[in-house]
Amino acid sequence: MPTIGLYVTAAMAEIAGCFAFWAWLRLDRSALWLVPGVVALALFAWALTRVQVDFAGRAYAAYGGIYIATSLAWLWLVEGQTPGRLDLLGAGLCIVGAAVILAGARP
Repeated sequence: MPTIGLYVTAAMAEIAGCFAFWAWLRLDRSALWLVPGVVALALFAWALTRVQVDFAGRAYAAYGGIYIATSLAWLWLVEGQTPGRLDLLGAGLCIVGAAVILAGARP
């Protein structure tokens, strides 16, 4: 469970950090949005390095599935767009893939 929590924390921080840049460049928000954006991206990097796997590539590969599912949650909860059936199916497949990668990482 701590691994999943770290992955979700990393995903939320990465999405929030990137969204801050999106808001500045695409939504004409103040450049001050970049300050929390940079902090969030630093939190993302810190959280992802706390995951207990032996190789960075495996951590990043498993993270991808969690990131995709978290991105759809962001789409729904922050941006007010309901993910479609195929969005959810794709995210589910990615979560299964992440679980397989993490299960294979155990000695």
